[in-house]
Amino acid sequence: MIFTHDTEHALGIMVDLVNGAADGGDLLSDLDALRGFVASSRMSGVPPVEEQDLARMRRLRGLFREIFLAPDPASAVPLVNGLLDRVRTTPHLTDHDGYDWHVHFFAPGSRVGEHLAVECGMALAYVVAAGELDRLRPCAAEDCDRVLVDLSRNRCRRFCDSRTCGNRAHVAAYRARRRAV
Repeated sequence: MIFTHDTEHALGIMVDLVNGAADGGDLLSDLDALRGFVASSRMSGVPPVEEQDLARMRRLRGLFREIFLAPDPASAVPLVNGLLDRVRTTPHLTDHDGYDWHVHFFAPGSRVGEHLAVECGMALAYVVAAGELDRLRPCAAEDCDRVLVDLSRNRCRRFCDSRTCGNRAHVAAYRARRRAV
């Protein structure tokens, strides 16, 4: 494991949120879709979502996408700091869902947007501080707008999904080589 469970969980939520807009359907199309996203993401301590949460979540999704596409830390750091400047953090220890003691940074009872801004902002801060920003990247497939987190040991993951984007890219490369021969 490169990062703590909470950091990897927050990174996964960001990927799901950003890619939810790229998949044709929208995880933030309406209140029911947002409720489904919150439930499937296993976020702890989030009060029931309301209409006001949709706009904040949509803004967050755009910001997360910008950070994933940032070419270097100098571009990402102002975005991450800007995200963290707009939230209140209340670090506290917790041990829920079978995980040992770990730190949550959101204030208990925070709205889903603030919850994600704090937890994801801290995860992004850890990624940048660890010199691991290059693990956050867009999918290498030409026709894909999705993002990914490369948690592989040798940093070799290039595609959001090896069965779809990776396979299509490899087949296209194979066909191009065959045509060249």
